[in-house]
Amino acid sequence: MKTGEKVKVSPELTGLGEWIEGLIIKIRNNPFLGIEIAIKDSVGRIFFGEEKYFKTLN
Repeated sequence: MKTGEKVKVSPELTGLGEWIEGLIIKIRNNPFLGIEIAIKDSVGRIFFGEEKYFKTLN
């Protein structure tokens, strides 16, 4: 995954009822959790969390 890529984020992370699509705005290496990803969706919401909650759109 890389900045600017379109991905989906799991409802487990967002607390919403469905997978949310968005663009990756930041990727960082958290020394405690590993790779952490932040995305922004089409209505401007930002979600971030561990890489395991995200999947790429192919």
